[in-house]
Amino acid sequence: MVWEIPDGGLTRSLTEPLVTLEGHTKRVGIVLWHPTALNVLLSAGCDNLIMIWDVGTGQGIISIETHPDLIYSAAWNLSGSLLCTSCKDKKIRLIEPRSGRIEAEKEKPHEGSRPVRAIFVSDDQILTTGFSRMSERQVALWDLKSLGEPLTLQELDTSSGVLIPFFDPDTNVVYLCGKGDSSIRYFEVTDEPPYVHYLSLYSSKESQRGMGYMPKRGLEVNKCEIARFYKLHERKCEPIIMTVPRKSDLFQEDLYPDTVGPDPALTAEEWLGGKNADPLLISLREGYAPSKSRELKVTKNVLNTRLPKRVGSNEAGTQESALEQILGEIKQLKATLQGLEQRVAELEQKAAN
Repeated sequence: MVWEIPDGGLTRSLTEPLVTLEGHTKRVGIVLWHPTALNVLLSAGCDNLIMIWDVGTGQGIISIETHPDLIYSAAWNLSGSLLCTSCKDKKIRLIEPRSGRIEAEKEKPHEGSRPVRAIFVSDDQILTTGFSRMSERQVALWDLKSLGEPLTLQELDTSSGVLIPFFDPDTNVVYLCGKGDSSIRYFEVTDEPPYVHYLSLYSSKESQRGMGYMPKRGLEVNKCEIARFYKLHERKCEPIIMTVPRKSDLFQEDLYPDTVGPDPALTAEEWLGGKNADPLLISLREGYAPSKSRELKVTKNVLNTRLPKRVGSNEAGTQESALEQILGEIKQLKATLQGLEQRVAELEQKAAN
C-alpha cells in the first residue's frame, strides 16, 4: 500500500491508501524507491520475487525471477541503473533491473551460513556484511570488475545479530547497525588500503530492534549534524543524532557538499525506455527548505483501488453547521458555569457573616 503524507505532516489518521499494489504471493520484506526515476518502486518478498512498479499507474512493470531462495537484501546504485541483491543461496548478484539480466555474481562472499547484506558504496564497489565459518561478524569491500577476492575483509566480533549497513555518499562513511545490538559502528571508505577504516563506536544501554536513517537534507545543518538514526525499541522510537563539533558558526562545506535532492531526474517512462541519469543535487548552505510536494496522482489503476475520499460541498456545509451548534452549546455552558460560581461565592459570604 502507498500512502500520501500531506504537507505539514499528519493531522488525522489515514484510513485509505492512495493505491494498493498487488503481485506478490507471500509477505513483502523489502521496499525501495528508485533513486532518480519518478514513482518507480521496488519490492521483494518471501516468494523469491522482485517486482518493480510504476506507482503513478498502479501497475507492475517488471518482474525478476532470478532468485531460487529468499532474498535477504536489495540495493540500487546511485543512478538506479544496477541492482545488487543478496540471497539465501549464499550468492550476491548484480542485476540489470530493466531486463532482469544477471551482470555478475559472487558465491559465498562470506563463508558463514547466516544472512548477508550488500550495498553500493560507488559505481565500482559494493560493501557486504556477513559471518565467517566460526560465526564471527565480518565486513568486506568488493571491486565489481573482479569479484574473485575482496579488497578487504575485516572481522568485527562474535555477536549473532545481522549487521545492516547504511552508507552516506557525501562523507563516504558507512554505519553498521546490528539487530539486537546496543551500538553503531562507523567506518570511512577510501581508495587506499585497507579501504575500510574504523572511525568510532556509538553505544547505548538498550538494544535496538530496528533502525531508520534520515536523508541528508533532513539534518540540522546549523548544528553540524552529519547523521540521524531512528532507533526502534520495544515500545518507542528514539532519535540518535551524530554531530561534528565545530567552533565556527559558518557553513561547513567539508561536511555538507551538494547532496541528493527530492526531485527526480527521470520519469518512469524514460527510465523504463533505457535512459539513466545521476540524482539531481542541491546545496544545504542556506538550510534545506522543502518545496511544496507534488501530489501523487494515480492516472490508471488496474487494481481498481479507490482514492481517498474528498469532502464534498454538501458534506462540508453540514459539518460547518454542526460545528457552529457545538460552539453555541459550549458558550451557554460557560455562561451557566459563571453564574453558578457567582452564586457559590454569595453563599460563602453569607455563611461567613
